[in-house]
Amino acid sequence: MAISFNGLGSGLAVSDIVDALVNAERTPFTSRLNKREATLTTDISAAGALKSALEKLQTSMEALGDVENYQRRSISGGDDFLSVESDKDAQPGGYNVKVDALAQAHKLSSPAFAADEPIGSGVITISSGENSFSTVLSPTNTLEDLRDQINNGPFTGTDSNDSVTATIVTTDAGQHLVLTSKETGEENAISITVQDNDGNNTDAGGLSRLAYDVSDADPANHVTNLTEVDAAQNAQITIDGTLTVTSNTNEFKNVIDGVDITAKKVHDADDDDSSLKVTENNSNIKAGLNSFIESYNELLELSKNLGRSGEDGAGVMAGDSMLRGVMSKLRQQLTNEVGLSDGSSLSLSKLGVEADRYGKLTLDTERLDEQVKADVDLVQEFFLGDNEDEGGFAQSFDELMSFYTDSDGIVQNRIDSKQTQLDGLDDERIDFARKMESLESRLYAQYNSMDLLVAQLNSTSSYVQAQLDNMPGVVKKSN
Repeated sequence: MAISFNGLGSGLAVSDIVDALVNAERTPFTSRLNKREATLTTDISAAGALKSALEKLQTSMEALGDVENYQRRSISGGDDFLSVESDKDAQPGGYNVKVDALAQAHKLSSPAFAADEPIGSGVITISSGENSFSTVLSPTNTLEDLRDQINNGPFTGTDSNDSVTATIVTTDAGQHLVLTSKETGEENAISITVQDNDGNNTDAGGLSRLAYDVSDADPANHVTNLTEVDAAQNAQITIDGTLTVTSNTNEFKNVIDGVDITAKKVHDADDDDSSLKVTENNSNIKAGLNSFIESYNELLELSKNLGRSGEDGAGVMAGDSMLRGVMSKLRQQLTNEVGLSDGSSLSLSKLGVEADRYGKLTLDTERLDEQVKADVDLVQEFFLGDNEDEGGFAQSFDELMSFYTDSDGIVQNRIDSKQTQLDGLDDERIDFARKMESLESRLYAQYNSMDLLVAQLNSTSSYVQAQLDNMPGVVKKSN
Protein backbone atom coordinates (compact mmCIF):
# COMPACT_ATOMS: atom_id res chain seq x y z
CA MET A 1 0.00 0.00 0.00
CA ALA A 2 1.32 3.47 -0.89
CA ILE A 3 2.18 5.90 1.97
CA SER A 4 0.00 9.03 2.04
CA PHE A 5 0.43 12.28 3.97
CA ASN A 6 -3.13 13.30 3.61
CA GLY A 7 -3.88 17.01 3.20
CA LEU A 8 -0.35 18.39 3.38
CA GLY A 9 -0.78 20.07 0.03
CA SER A 10 -4.45 19.88 -0.84
CA GLY A 11 -6.13 19.51 2.50
CA LEU A 12 -8.19 16.60 1.08
CA ALA A 13 -8.96 13.43 3.16
CA VAL A 14 -7.15 11.14 0.72
CA SER A 15 -7.57 7.93 2.77
CA ASP A 16 -11.33 8.41 3.01
CA ILE A 17 -11.58 9.12 -0.72
CA VAL A 18 -9.51 6.03 -1.66
CA ASP A 19 -11.47 3.78 0.75
CA ALA A 20 -14.75 5.02 -0.73
CA LEU A 21 -13.61 4.38 -4.30
CA VAL A 22 -12.28 0.87 -3.46
CA ASN A 23 -15.44 -0.05 -1.54
CA ALA A 24 -17.53 1.12 -4.47
CA GLU A 25 -15.81 -1.61 -6.48
CA ARG A 26 -15.66 -4.24 -3.71
CA THR A 27 -19.20 -4.14 -2.31
CA PRO A 28 -21.21 -5.16 -5.39
CA PHE A 29 -18.68 -7.85 -6.28
CA THR A 30 -18.75 -9.32 -2.75
CA SER A 31 -22.52 -9.19 -2.70
CA ARG A 32 -22.78 -11.05 -6.00
CA LEU A 33 -20.24 -13.64 -4.86
CA ASN A 34 -21.93 -14.20 -1.49
CA LYS A 35 -25.25 -14.67 -3.24
CA ARG A 36 -23.75 -17.23 -5.62
CA GLU A 37 -22.08 -19.00 -2.70
CA ALA A 38 -25.35 -19.17 -0.76
CA THR A 39 -27.18 -20.51 -3.80
CA LEU A 40 -24.55 -23.19 -4.48
CA THR A 41 -24.33 -24.20 -0.81
CA THR A 42 -28.11 -24.50 -0.57
CA ASP A 43 -28.26 -26.58 -3.75
CA ILE A 44 -25.49 -28.91 -2.51
CA SER A 45 -27.26 -29.32 0.82
CA ALA A 46 -30.60 -30.05 -0.85
CA ALA A 47 -29.08 -32.55 -3.28
CA GLY A 48 -27.24 -34.21 -0.36
CA ALA A 49 -30.47 -34.53 1.61
CA LEU A 50 -32.22 -36.01 -1.44
CA LYS A 51 -29.41 -38.52 -1.96
CA SER A 52 -29.48 -39.59 1.70
CA ALA A 53 -33.24 -40.17 1.54
CA LEU A 54 -32.87 -42.17 -1.68
CA GLU A 55 -30.09 -44.27 -0.16
CA LYS A 56 -32.25 -45.00 2.89
CA LEU A 57 -35.08 -46.08 0.62
CA GLN A 58 -32.70 -48.26 -1.39
CA THR A 59 -31.38 -49.88 1.79
CA SER A 60 -34.90 -50.60 3.04
CA MET A 61 -35.55 -52.69 -0.08
CA GLU A 62 -32.29 -54.68 0.29
CA ALA A 63 -33.72 -56.88 3.05
CA LEU A 64 -36.56 -57.89 0.72
CA GLY A 65 -33.99 -58.76 -1.94
CA ASP A 66 -32.00 -61.17 0.28
CA VAL A 67 -32.99 -64.81 -0.23
CA GLU A 68 -31.64 -65.72 3.22
CA ASN A 69 -34.45 -63.69 4.81
CA TYR A 70 -37.23 -65.76 3.26
CA GLN A 71 -39.14 -68.75 4.56
CA ARG A 72 -37.33 -68.86 7.82
CA ARG A 73 -38.45 -71.15 10.59
CA SER A 74 -39.18 -70.29 14.20
CA ILE A 75 -38.68 -72.94 16.83
CA SER A 76 -39.92 -73.00 20.40
CA GLY A 77 -39.26 -75.45 23.19
CA GLY A 78 -35.96 -74.37 24.68
CA ASP A 79 -35.97 -74.92 28.44
CA ASP A 80 -33.72 -75.97 31.34
CA PHE A 81 -32.92 -79.25 29.61
CA LEU A 82 -32.00 -78.12 26.11
CA SER A 83 -31.68 -75.19 23.75
CA VAL A 84 -32.71 -75.24 20.08
CA GLU A 85 -32.02 -73.38 16.85
CA SER A 86 -33.49 -73.80 13.38
CA ASP A 87 -32.95 -72.69 9.80
CA LYS A 88 -35.19 -72.63 6.74
CA ASP A 89 -34.56 -76.34 6.07
CA ALA A 90 -36.63 -77.19 9.14
CA GLN A 91 -40.12 -78.34 8.31
CA PRO A 92 -43.11 -77.28 10.39
CA GLY A 93 -43.95 -79.85 13.00
CA GLY A 94 -43.64 -80.87 16.64
CA TYR A 95 -41.24 -83.18 18.49
CA ASN A 96 -40.78 -84.47 22.02
CA VAL A 97 -37.15 -84.68 23.13
CA LYS A 98 -35.68 -86.29 26.25
CA VAL A 99 -32.07 -85.79 27.36
CA ASP A 100 -30.80 -89.18 28.52
CA ALA A 101 -27.16 -88.28 29.19
CA LEU A 102 -24.71 -85.40 28.87
CA ALA A 103 -21.33 -85.70 27.22
CA GLN A 104 -18.46 -86.17 29.63
CA ALA A 105 -14.69 -85.92 29.43
CA HIS A 106 -12.53 -88.90 30.41
CA LYS A 107 -10.60 -88.48 33.69
CA LEU A 108 -8.01 -90.84 35.18
CA SER A 109 -6.08 -90.71 38.45
CA SER A 110 -2.80 -92.46 39.26
CA PRO A 111 -1.79 -94.27 42.47
CA ALA A 112 -0.13 -92.12 45.14
CA PHE A 113 3.57 -91.24 44.74
CA ALA A 114 5.93 -89.49 47.12
CA ALA A 115 6.92 -86.03 45.93
CA ASP A 116 10.55 -87.00 45.23
CA GLU A 117 9.87 -90.59 44.20
CA PRO A 118 11.20 -91.71 40.79
CA ILE A 119 8.29 -93.08 38.77
CA GLY A 120 10.34 -95.35 36.52
CA SER A 121 12.11 -94.89 33.23
CA GLY A 122 11.03 -95.63 29.69
CA VAL A 123 8.59 -94.28 27.12
CA ILE A 124 4.98 -93.40 27.89
CA THR A 125 2.45 -93.00 25.05
CA ILE A 126 -0.88 -91.27 25.63
CA SER A 127 -3.76 -91.29 23.15
CA SER A 128 -7.11 -89.50 23.07
CA GLY A 129 -9.30 -89.34 19.99
CA GLU A 130 -7.09 -88.92 16.92
CA ASN A 131 -4.19 -87.43 18.89
CA SER A 132 -1.32 -89.56 20.20
CA PHE A 133 2.02 -88.46 21.65
CA SER A 134 4.99 -90.02 23.46
CA THR A 135 7.52 -88.71 25.95
CA VAL A 136 10.65 -90.24 27.46
CA LEU A 137 11.24 -90.58 31.23
CA SER A 138 14.65 -90.97 32.84
CA PRO A 139 15.34 -93.01 36.02
CA THR A 140 15.25 -89.83 38.16
CA ASN A 141 12.03 -88.29 36.81
CA THR A 142 9.23 -87.67 39.32
CA LEU A 143 5.48 -87.36 38.89
CA GLU A 144 5.86 -83.59 38.60
CA ASP A 145 8.37 -84.04 35.76
CA LEU A 146 5.87 -86.22 33.91
CA ARG A 147 3.10 -83.67 34.44
CA ASP A 148 5.28 -80.94 32.93
CA GLN A 149 6.30 -83.07 29.97
CA ILE A 150 2.71 -84.02 29.21
CA ASN A 151 1.59 -80.37 29.26
CA ASN A 152 4.63 -78.78 27.64
CA GLY A 153 6.91 -81.46 26.12
CA PRO A 154 9.37 -82.49 25.01
CA PHE A 155 7.72 -85.19 22.93
CA THR A 156 9.28 -87.74 20.66
CA GLY A 157 9.57 -87.02 16.96
CA THR A 158 6.95 -84.60 15.66
CA ASP A 159 4.36 -85.52 18.29
CA SER A 160 2.27 -82.86 20.01
CA ASN A 161 -0.30 -82.93 22.76
CA ASP A 162 -3.65 -81.54 21.61
CA SER A 163 -5.91 -83.74 23.66
CA VAL A 164 -4.98 -84.22 27.34
CA THR A 165 -4.26 -82.01 30.33
CA ALA A 166 -2.26 -83.20 33.32
CA THR A 167 -2.36 -81.93 36.89
CA ILE A 168 -1.30 -83.18 40.31
CA VAL A 169 -3.65 -83.59 43.26
CA THR A 170 -1.90 -84.02 46.59
CA THR A 171 -3.71 -86.02 49.26
CA ASP A 172 -2.69 -87.44 52.62
CA ALA A 173 -1.46 -90.51 50.76
CA GLY A 174 0.79 -88.54 48.39
CA GLN A 175 0.72 -87.09 44.88
CA HIS A 176 -1.74 -88.32 42.26
CA LEU A 177 -1.38 -87.56 38.54
CA VAL A 178 -4.80 -86.64 37.11
CA LEU A 179 -5.28 -86.79 33.33
CA THR A 180 -8.35 -85.26 31.67
CA SER A 181 -9.31 -85.37 28.00
CA LYS A 182 -9.83 -81.95 26.45
CA GLU A 183 -12.76 -83.22 24.39
CA THR A 184 -15.84 -85.05 25.63
CA GLY A 185 -17.28 -88.31 24.33
CA GLU A 186 -16.36 -91.95 24.07
CA GLU A 187 -14.17 -91.40 21.02
CA ASN A 188 -11.89 -89.23 23.15
CA ALA A 189 -11.27 -91.80 25.89
CA ILE A 190 -7.68 -91.76 27.20
CA SER A 191 -5.39 -94.75 26.61
CA ILE A 192 -1.89 -95.02 28.15
CA THR A 193 0.70 -97.56 27.14
CA VAL A 194 4.32 -97.75 28.33
CA GLN A 195 7.61 -99.22 27.32
CA ASP A 196 8.98 -99.82 30.82
CA ASN A 197 12.73 -100.22 31.13
CA ASP A 198 12.16 -102.86 33.83
CA GLY A 199 10.92 -105.18 31.09
CA ASN A 200 7.26 -105.40 32.19
CA ASN A 201 4.86 -102.95 30.56
CA THR A 202 1.69 -103.80 32.47
CA ASP A 203 2.56 -104.68 36.08
CA ALA A 204 2.15 -102.46 39.12
CA GLY A 205 5.85 -101.61 39.32
CA GLY A 206 8.01 -98.99 37.64
CA LEU A 207 6.60 -96.82 34.84
CA SER A 208 3.90 -99.39 34.06
CA ARG A 209 2.10 -98.22 37.21
CA LEU A 210 0.74 -95.49 34.93
CA ALA A 211 -0.57 -97.83 32.20
CA TYR A 212 -4.26 -97.73 31.31
CA ASP A 213 -5.56 -99.46 28.19
CA VAL A 214 -9.03 -100.93 27.79
CA SER A 215 -9.11 -100.87 23.98
CA ASP A 216 -9.03 -104.65 23.59
CA ALA A 217 -12.38 -106.33 23.07
CA ASP A 218 -11.49 -108.93 25.67
CA PRO A 219 -11.73 -107.46 29.19
CA ALA A 220 -9.11 -109.98 30.29
CA ASN A 221 -6.55 -108.00 28.33
CA HIS A 222 -7.42 -104.63 29.86
CA VAL A 223 -4.73 -102.79 31.82
CA THR A 224 -6.21 -100.53 34.49
CA ASN A 225 -3.37 -99.42 36.77
CA LEU A 226 -4.99 -95.96 36.92
CA THR A 227 -8.35 -95.30 38.46
CA GLU A 228 -11.15 -94.07 36.21
CA VAL A 229 -12.60 -91.00 37.94
CA ASP A 230 -15.04 -90.06 35.15
CA ALA A 231 -15.87 -92.35 32.25
CA ALA A 232 -15.73 -90.97 28.71
CA GLN A 233 -19.39 -90.54 27.84
CA ASN A 234 -21.45 -89.49 24.84
CA ALA A 235 -24.46 -87.28 25.13
CA GLN A 236 -27.71 -89.02 24.25
CA ILE A 237 -31.21 -87.81 23.44
CA THR A 238 -34.39 -89.65 22.57
CA ILE A 239 -36.78 -88.10 20.05
CA ASP A 240 -40.50 -88.93 20.22
CA GLY A 241 -39.81 -91.78 22.64
CA THR A 242 -38.25 -94.10 20.07
CA LEU A 243 -35.42 -92.45 18.14
CA THR A 244 -32.11 -92.43 20.04
CA VAL A 245 -29.23 -90.20 18.98
CA THR A 246 -25.73 -89.91 20.48
CA SER A 247 -23.03 -87.28 20.14
CA ASN A 248 -19.45 -86.80 21.42
CA THR A 249 -20.52 -83.32 22.52
CA ASN A 250 -23.74 -81.95 23.91
CA GLU A 251 -24.59 -80.55 20.47
CA PHE A 252 -26.79 -82.46 18.03
CA LYS A 253 -26.43 -80.81 14.65
CA ASN A 254 -29.23 -81.31 12.13
CA VAL A 255 -30.51 -84.51 13.75
CA ILE A 256 -33.91 -83.14 12.76
CA ASP A 257 -33.73 -81.44 9.37
CA GLY A 258 -32.76 -77.83 9.93
CA VAL A 259 -32.82 -78.14 13.74
CA ASP A 260 -29.82 -78.02 16.11
CA ILE A 261 -30.28 -79.23 19.69
CA THR A 262 -27.91 -78.57 22.57
CA ALA A 263 -28.39 -80.73 25.65
CA LYS A 264 -28.00 -78.90 28.97
CA LYS A 265 -29.47 -81.14 31.67
CA VAL A 266 -30.58 -84.77 31.98
CA HIS A 267 -34.29 -85.43 32.30
CA ASP A 268 -35.16 -87.29 35.47
CA ALA A 269 -37.75 -90.04 35.40
CA ASP A 270 -40.51 -87.72 36.59
CA ASP A 271 -39.62 -84.85 34.24
CA ASP A 272 -41.78 -84.18 31.22
CA ASP A 273 -40.03 -84.38 27.87
CA SER A 274 -39.12 -81.09 26.20
CA SER A 275 -41.64 -80.19 23.52
CA LEU A 276 -40.25 -78.60 20.34
CA LYS A 277 -42.40 -76.88 17.75
CA VAL A 278 -41.25 -75.62 14.35
CA THR A 279 -43.40 -73.00 12.62
CA GLU A 280 -43.04 -70.94 9.44
CA ASN A 281 -41.67 -67.43 9.89
CA ASN A 282 -42.32 -65.03 7.02
CA SER A 283 -42.27 -61.92 9.16
CA ASN A 284 -39.42 -60.47 7.07
CA ILE A 285 -41.89 -59.59 4.29
CA LYS A 286 -44.14 -57.48 6.50
CA ALA A 287 -41.19 -55.95 8.35
CA GLY A 288 -39.41 -55.20 5.07
CA LEU A 289 -42.46 -53.55 3.49
CA ASN A 290 -43.12 -51.45 6.60
CA SER A 291 -39.52 -50.24 6.56
CA PHE A 292 -39.79 -49.49 2.83
CA ILE A 293 -43.05 -47.56 3.30
CA GLU A 294 -41.59 -45.52 6.15
CA SER A 295 -38.52 -44.59 4.08
CA TYR A 296 -40.63 -43.75 1.03
CA ASN A 297 -42.96 -41.49 3.00
CA GLU A 298 -39.96 -39.65 4.45
CA LEU A 299 -38.62 -39.16 0.91
CA LEU A 300 -42.04 -37.98 -0.27
CA GLU A 301 -42.24 -35.36 2.48
CA LEU A 302 -38.71 -34.19 1.72
CA SER A 303 -39.44 -33.89 -2.00
CA LYS A 304 -42.54 -31.83 -1.30
CA ASN A 305 -40.58 -29.44 0.89
CA LEU A 306 -37.74 -29.14 -1.61
CA GLY A 307 -40.03 -28.62 -4.59
CA ARG A 308 -42.86 -26.59 -3.10
CA SER A 309 -44.03 -23.40 -4.76
CA GLY A 310 -46.75 -20.96 -3.84
CA GLU A 311 -47.60 -17.90 -1.82
CA ASP A 312 -45.71 -19.24 1.20
CA GLY A 313 -42.48 -19.29 -0.77
CA ALA A 314 -40.63 -21.69 -3.01
CA GLY A 315 -38.53 -24.68 -2.01
CA VAL A 316 -34.84 -24.74 -2.82
CA MET A 317 -35.46 -27.21 -5.66
CA ALA A 318 -38.73 -25.80 -6.96
CA GLY A 319 -39.08 -26.67 -10.64
CA ASP A 320 -35.88 -28.80 -10.51
CA SER A 321 -35.87 -31.40 -13.30
CA MET A 322 -33.79 -33.90 -11.31
CA LEU A 323 -36.22 -33.88 -8.40
CA ARG A 324 -39.22 -34.21 -10.70
CA GLY A 325 -37.52 -37.00 -12.62
CA VAL A 326 -36.59 -39.20 -9.68
CA MET A 327 -40.02 -38.91 -8.04
CA SER A 328 -41.77 -39.61 -11.35
CA LYS A 329 -39.70 -42.74 -11.96
CA LEU A 330 -40.27 -43.90 -8.40
CA ARG A 331 -44.04 -43.60 -8.72
CA GLN A 332 -43.86 -45.55 -11.96
CA GLN A 333 -41.70 -48.23 -10.34
CA LEU A 334 -44.15 -48.69 -7.48
CA THR A 335 -46.93 -49.61 -9.89
CA ASN A 336 -44.91 -52.14 -11.91
CA GLU A 337 -46.20 -55.70 -12.06
CA VAL A 338 -43.84 -58.69 -12.13
CA GLY A 339 -44.79 -61.78 -14.11
CA LEU A 340 -44.48 -65.02 -12.17
CA SER A 341 -43.66 -68.58 -13.15
CA ASP A 342 -47.26 -69.77 -12.71
CA GLY A 343 -48.51 -67.26 -15.29
CA SER A 344 -49.88 -64.79 -12.74
CA SER A 345 -48.38 -61.49 -11.72
CA LEU A 346 -47.88 -59.51 -8.53
CA SER A 347 -47.35 -55.87 -7.67
CA LEU A 348 -46.87 -53.92 -4.49
CA SER A 349 -50.52 -52.91 -4.54
CA LYS A 350 -51.59 -56.57 -4.69
CA LEU A 351 -49.41 -57.15 -1.63
CA GLY A 352 -51.28 -54.44 0.26
CA VAL A 353 -49.13 -51.37 -0.41
CA GLU A 354 -51.59 -48.54 -1.03
CA ALA A 355 -51.14 -44.83 -1.84
CA ASP A 356 -53.56 -42.11 -0.78
CA ARG A 357 -54.37 -39.06 -2.92
CA TYR A 358 -51.26 -37.29 -1.63
CA GLY A 359 -49.02 -40.22 -2.59
CA LYS A 360 -48.38 -41.36 0.98
CA LEU A 361 -48.08 -45.16 1.31
CA THR A 362 -49.73 -47.48 3.83
CA LEU A 363 -49.78 -51.27 4.21
CA ASP A 364 -52.96 -53.35 4.21
CA THR A 365 -51.64 -56.19 6.40
CA GLU A 366 -54.70 -58.38 5.84
CA ARG A 367 -54.17 -58.38 2.08
CA LEU A 368 -50.46 -59.12 2.55
CA ASP A 369 -51.17 -61.97 4.96
CA GLU A 370 -53.61 -63.48 2.47
CA GLN A 371 -51.00 -63.44 -0.31
CA VAL A 372 -48.31 -64.94 1.95
CA LYS A 373 -50.66 -67.63 3.20
CA ALA A 374 -51.89 -68.45 -0.31
CA ASP A 375 -48.39 -68.98 -1.76
CA VAL A 376 -45.32 -67.56 -0.06
CA ASP A 377 -43.13 -68.94 -2.88
CA LEU A 378 -44.79 -66.59 -5.36
CA VAL A 379 -44.35 -63.64 -3.01
CA GLN A 380 -40.68 -64.52 -2.73
CA GLU A 381 -40.46 -64.82 -6.53
CA PHE A 382 -41.99 -61.36 -6.90
CA PHE A 383 -39.14 -59.80 -4.93
CA LEU A 384 -36.28 -62.10 -5.98
CA GLY A 385 -37.21 -63.45 -9.42
CA ASP A 386 -37.22 -67.11 -10.37
CA ASN A 387 -33.53 -67.43 -11.28
CA GLU A 388 -30.18 -65.66 -11.02
CA ASP A 389 -30.38 -64.18 -14.52
CA GLU A 390 -33.78 -62.58 -14.13
CA GLY A 391 -34.24 -60.69 -10.88
CA GLY A 392 -37.49 -59.60 -9.36
CA PHE A 393 -38.84 -56.32 -8.06
CA ALA A 394 -36.04 -55.81 -5.52
CA GLN A 395 -33.32 -56.01 -8.18
CA SER A 396 -35.06 -53.67 -10.62
CA PHE A 397 -35.71 -51.21 -7.79
CA ASP A 398 -32.06 -51.34 -6.75
CA GLU A 399 -30.95 -50.66 -10.31
CA LEU A 400 -33.22 -47.61 -10.49
CA MET A 401 -31.93 -46.25 -7.19
CA SER A 402 -28.32 -46.89 -8.12
CA PHE A 403 -28.76 -44.68 -11.19
CA TYR A 404 -29.24 -41.81 -8.74
CA THR A 405 -27.29 -42.88 -5.62
CA ASP A 406 -24.07 -44.41 -6.98
CA SER A 407 -20.82 -42.52 -6.51
CA ASP A 408 -21.01 -41.65 -10.22
CA GLY A 409 -24.79 -41.33 -10.24
CA ILE A 410 -26.98 -38.41 -11.22
CA VAL A 411 -27.26 -36.84 -7.78
CA GLN A 412 -23.58 -37.13 -6.92
CA ASN A 413 -22.61 -35.65 -10.29
CA ARG A 414 -24.88 -32.70 -9.46
CA ILE A 415 -23.23 -32.29 -6.06
CA ASP A 416 -19.72 -32.58 -7.52
CA SER A 417 -20.50 -29.99 -10.20
CA LYS A 418 -21.86 -27.49 -7.68
CA GLN A 419 -18.93 -28.15 -5.35
CA THR A 420 -16.50 -27.42 -8.17
CA GLN A 421 -18.27 -24.11 -8.79
CA LEU A 422 -18.20 -23.37 -5.07
CA ASP A 423 -14.46 -24.06 -4.90
CA GLY A 424 -14.00 -21.70 -7.86
CA LEU A 425 -15.45 -18.83 -5.85
CA ASP A 426 -12.43 -18.95 -3.56
CA ASP A 427 -10.16 -18.41 -6.54
CA GLU A 428 -12.34 -15.49 -7.65
CA ARG A 429 -12.07 -13.92 -4.21
CA ILE A 430 -8.29 -14.23 -4.24
CA ASP A 431 -8.04 -12.71 -7.73
CA PHE A 432 -10.41 -9.88 -6.80
CA ALA A 433 -8.47 -9.15 -3.60
CA ARG A 434 -5.31 -8.77 -5.65
CA LYS A 435 -7.20 -6.44 -8.04
CA MET A 436 -8.40 -4.30 -5.13
CA GLU A 437 -4.89 -4.07 -3.71
CA SER A 438 -3.66 -2.88 -7.11
CA LEU A 439 -6.50 -0.35 -7.39
CA GLU A 440 -5.85 0.98 -3.90
CA SER A 441 -2.14 1.39 -4.60
CA ARG A 442 -2.85 3.18 -7.89
CA LEU A 443 -5.35 5.58 -6.29
CA TYR A 444 -3.02 6.41 -3.45
CA ALA A 445 -0.22 7.03 -5.94
CA GLN A 446 -2.47 9.35 -7.98
CA TYR A 447 -3.80 11.31 -5.00
CA ASN A 448 -0.36 11.55 -3.43
CA SER A 449 1.00 12.97 -6.68
CA MET A 450 -1.86 15.45 -6.83
CA ASP A 451 -1.28 16.46 -3.23
CA LEU A 452 2.42 17.02 -3.92
CA LEU A 453 1.62 19.15 -6.98
CA VAL A 454 -0.84 21.28 -5.00
CA ALA A 455 1.80 21.74 -2.32
CA GLN A 456 4.28 22.89 -4.95
CA LEU A 457 1.74 25.30 -6.48
CA ASN A 458 0.92 26.73 -3.08
CA SER A 459 4.61 27.24 -2.40
CA THR A 460 5.11 29.01 -5.75
CA SER A 461 2.03 31.14 -5.12
CA SER A 462 3.38 32.22 -1.74
CA TYR A 463 6.76 33.09 -3.24
CA VAL A 464 5.27 35.16 -6.08
CA GLN A 465 3.02 36.99 -3.66
CA ALA A 466 5.98 37.83 -1.45
CA GLN A 467 7.96 39.22 -4.39
CA LEU A 468 5.06 41.36 -5.51
CA ASP A 469 4.62 42.73 -2.04
CA ASN A 470 8.30 43.89 -2.00
CA MET A 471 8.31 45.63 -5.39
CA PRO A 472 8.75 49.47 -5.24
CA GLY A 473 5.68 51.50 -5.98
CA VAL A 474 3.37 48.78 -5.01
CA VAL A 475 1.13 49.82 -2.23
CA LYS A 476 -0.60 47.17 -0.26
CA LYS A 477 -4.27 47.81 -0.19
CA SER A 478 -5.65 48.19 3.25
CA ASN A 479 -8.59 46.16 4.23
